[in-house]
Amino acid sequence: MSSTITPLGIKADPRLSGRAVKRVAFDEGEIARRVTELGREISGAYPDGDLLVLGLLKGSFIFLSDLVRQITRPLQVDFLVASSYGEGTVSSGTVNLVYDPETELKGKDIILVEDIVDSGRTLNRLMAILKEREPRSLEICALLHKRIAEGLKYDAKFVGFDAPNEFLVGYGLDHAENFRHLPYIASLM
Repeated sequence: MSSTITPLGIKADPRLSGRAVKRVAFDEGEIARRVTELGREISGAYPDGDLLVLGLLKGSFIFLSDLVRQITRPLQVDFLVASSYGEGTVSSGTVNLVYDPETELKGKDIILVEDIVDSGRTLNRLMAILKEREPRSLEICALLHKRIAEGLKYDAKFVGFDAPNEFLVGYGLDHAENFRHLPYIASLM
């Protein structure tokens, strides 16, 4: 892949389709190292029992696929889909559950995998729904945490990185369905 240096010193990436990013917040190497560490942490925290890693789509799919390969114990994977952003760069505050997990949740240790903790509205709604299904335990694993959610009722037990208060894309995070495929996380201009 050929690249050029922009006036801001950031390599132009042809995957950006001419859009500029302010900066790369977390590069591929940083992400890979931290995901490996999270896999070890989760493996140690759940030595036995039925573990279900529940991915919140679409943003978590790349993170989840890398994470489960680093967890060194048996597990199951399922997904749910909730929407709160639409075309904007700020959460709308309305959470729509579009796809519900098919896996039985009762009695299982569940780790809800989220791409980013921002306003906390989506997590508050989903955690309440999931708790009603009587899991043995229910925790959150977030790739990024902005630490700005004032009304967050359930904090993440496992966090990849504290994130800057910027609109981030890449490694599964999108803007209007673009940029998910970037192998790094960048701040969008």
